[in-house]
Amino acid sequence: MRHKVLDRQPRTFALVLDTGEELAAALKKFAHDHHLAGSSFHAIGAFQSVRLSWFNWETKQYETSVNLDEQVELLSLIGDIALKDGEPQVHAHVVIGRRDGTAHGGHLQHAVVRPTCEIILMENPEHLQKQPDPESGLALIRF
Repeated sequence: MRHKVLDRQPRTFALVLDTGEELAAALKKFAHDHHLAGSSFHAIGAFQSVRLSWFNWETKQYETSVNLDEQVELLSLIGDIALKDGEPQVHAHVVIGRRDGTAHGGHLQHAVVRPTCEIILMENPEHLQKQPDPESGLALIRF
């Protein structure tokens, strides 16, 4: 992954992933290496494989909804990074497009980039950090 600082207040980065890089792992490592406690990001690009899921309220678990091993366009990716037990956790939602024009969306589980993924990541103010929600088990923004 290559990156460039775009602004220092708030810290804003441009990140570029190349073929073969796994998106969620790369974002988590970047957040860890740059001590990002809370951030938001958006991206476009393409993947050679992707696995998406949805949150099952009854089981409080993410379940796979899309698992594709084919070239797809990353039409939209939005998400955030928050700390859980002192470690950054990536939470991202994705819309991908297939060659026939159909789109699929969901919670990002795994995505391997091909040929690129271009991300703009901005650090959030401290008052927008996430806290564990006892009802869902998810990390949610709490004021």
